[in-house]
Amino acid sequence: MKPEMITKFEGIYVAMYSAYDEAGHVDSDRVKKLARSYVSTGIKGLYVGGSSGEGMLQNVQERKQVLEAVMEEIKGELTVIVHVGANATQESVELSRHAEQCGADVISAVPAIYYRLSEAAVEQHWQQMIDSTNLPFIIYNIPQTTGFNLSIGLFKKMASQEKVIGVKMSGESTFELQQFKAVGGEDFLVFNGPDEQFLAGRIMGADGGIGGTYGIMPELFCKLNEYYGQGQLDEARKLQYEINEVIKKLLGYPSLYGACKYILGIKGIKTGNPRAPLLPVTDGDHASLAELSKEIEALTAQYSKS
Repeated sequence: MKPEMITKFEGIYVAMYSAYDEAGHVDSDRVKKLARSYVSTGIKGLYVGGSSGEGMLQNVQERKQVLEAVMEEIKGELTVIVHVGANATQESVELSRHAEQCGADVISAVPAIYYRLSEAAVEQHWQQMIDSTNLPFIIYNIPQTTGFNLSIGLFKKMASQEKVIGVKMSGESTFELQQFKAVGGEDFLVFNGPDEQFLAGRIMGADGGIGGTYGIMPELFCKLNEYYGQGQLDEARKLQYEINEVIKKLLGYPSLYGACKYILGIKGIKTGNPRAPLLPVTDGDHASLAELSKEIEALTAQYSKS
């Protein structure tokens, strides 16, 4: 990858949540409102249709509908990375071509899930997406959900291609993240995935981050990234600790997605419940989530002054 691609794509990306109506159908107006809410937060862009976006729980038409709404609303204002991974390669290729037609900036994909695929099968799966468009491609490595851990051997093979510009590393090992950066080189993008170790990922070589909890506190992650970039590591560590306290509380609810979507609702951005089998929050959770939302607002106000 050319060096200028690092500065073009590095930074903070919100892994955008799904937006449904009360009946559980994709709601384009709600998608647009959610996308619009991030434009002035300081983030680099949106990662659409990934884990936080429930892409694997939506059919192809729904995924297209979400992306079309995002692009209609904020095209040219934020960088858009589209997750096109699906179990069937044919669907992934269809989604890849649709992303290009919509004007997305980059496509990205996990390996197919459920079947325990060989490296040759995963390589072929990704390659067909790569070959189907002129867009850059970012590998998405999340072994804890896919059951496939990207090996250095396959990574080298994929990263040697001009169109493969980066990897989203959502595995829990910062050592593996560092190895991907070492092998890929300074001109290869590595995105940190686990939100709770953003700072650790940046220290170990990540060029930015893509995360779901960024969606309810984007300014805090932008500030954390700013602290790191300015070499203010003590301040960065303190802020990461405070962010992690929020994440710890979020993980105590029936689902992280349900909790984050409820907090978005408190902020006036309705996104509906997560799609089953993901669980929504319960009525008994509402009061504590309201308090957590206030805590996030207070932290955001505090750090906006520093």
